Parts: sequence; structure tokens; C-alpha cells
Amino acid sequence: MIPHAFRFGVVSGRAPDWAGLARRAESLGYSTLLVPDTLGTLSPFAACAAAASVTTTLRVGTYVLSAPLRHPQAVAWEAATLHELSGGRFELGLGAGRPHAEADAARLGADFGTPAQRIDRVAATADAVADVPILIAAAGSRLLRVAAARAATVAVALPPNATETQLAARLDELYELAGDRYGELELNVNVAAVGEELPSWLAARFGPPGDDAVGVLPGTADRIAETLIRRRDKLGISYVTVPADRLDAFAPVVERLAGT
Repeated sequence: MIPHAFRFGVVSGRAPDWAGLARRAESLGYSTLLVPDTLGTLSPFAACAAAASVTTTLRVGTYVLSAPLRHPQAVAWEAATLHELSGGRFELGLGAGRPHAEADAARLGADFGTPAQRIDRVAATADAVADVPILIAAAGSRLLRVAAARAATVAVALPPNATETQLAARLDELYELAGDRYGELELNVNVAAVGEELPSWLAARFGPPGDDAVGVLPGTADRIAETLIRRRDKLGISYVTVPADRLDAFAPVVERLAGT
């Protein structure tokens, strides 16, 4: 399988200077600025539109839209509009709902549904959207099956302390589900922490991460670049997303690897 070129994204729910964040991400060579879908963050479609309006090459996207909160046709309408107005720079990220998203659904008057119903909603939403690149965040078998058939990008949704062995097991399953399509899939992992000093909340919430934790990239830029190259060669992970507070710290890695 020919590896995909590296690209990198920034995930942010809000910023004091949203336009400035978008411009900064673009100037540093990031491919995407991605917005989560929670009631505690900016509305994702509006935030994506604002970021696209002040940039020229930066792609914008949802990471990830909680499919149970919206009707598939409503998502298709919003996605098509934003894709057109951004000059084709919008990417739709979909998921079945993050932990605790049921409370958001209740506040919005939406039926969160059972796990099976939420996965069906992801599939229905992906089917309703046309001509917009789709990322699907998945970990379990049922949602991996949906992603294998419908996504351009698959975000492997594992906790940040998950090991490379655990990631490889998910990718092996995706390989079996996708068949001949597997080589076309771009594979994404979201990184929670970058750099020499890891945040205290990470260990407090998930326990101390091991040396091969896929959601953690400790060390210097050179060490991180070597880790990412090895993981792409071994696992095929070419699309890496980082939190906005690591935007500048991760920039030397972006400069070295983006597009290679």
C-alpha cells in the first residue's frame, strides 16, 4: 500500500481571536482547523464558516459532528452550503456521539437514541451528503463497518493512553471490513498531548501513558517526527490532529513532515 502524505490538523472549540487562530494555523502549514460539536464550544458550522472566510488554503471541518443531534438532510444542506462558500475546503467529520453527549441532546430536544440507532444515523447522514469529504470517528465494530464503506478518512477513536498494539487491532479489523477500499482510506489519530512536559490532567484521567501511547507525543520535534514516520510506515497513520494549545509547539513537526 502506498502511504498517504502527511497532513496535520488543529482542533479547537473556541479561541479569544478565532480569526487569528485560523490564520495562524494556515501560516504554519496545518491542513485543517477542526471544531468539536458540544454545547460548551462554538457552533461548528458557524465557526467553520468564519475560519474559512479569513483564510485561503486552510480546510475547515467538524471533529466530529454528533449525528444524533441533527436530521441527515439538515446536515447535508449545511455541509453543501459551507463546502460551496469555502471553495471546496469543508470536510464533514461524523460520529455517533461523544461520552455525555446525551445531555446535549436533551437540551436541544433531540432523541439521542440507542447505540444502534446512533450508528444508523451516522450511516444515513453520510449517505445524505454529496461531494463533501467525510471523516468518520469509530472504534467499535459496527461503526468501523460504516466508516469502511462510506468515509474518506477514518479517525480511530481510542483513549490517548491506548497502545500501538490496540490501535493495530482496530486497523486490522478495519482492513477486513474495507477490503479493496482500505488502501484509499486516510487514517487519523487525534493527539491529546505534545512536547517535553505532558499535562497533569492526562495521567489523572487516564493513568500514566506508556511509551507507545498513540495519543501522546512526548519529546523534541525530531523525536516526534521519527515517531510519526515509524507509525505511518507500520500502521498507515498519516493524518494527525493536535489541540490548539499545542499549535506552535507542534509547528516544527508540521514544517518537516507536511506533504511528504
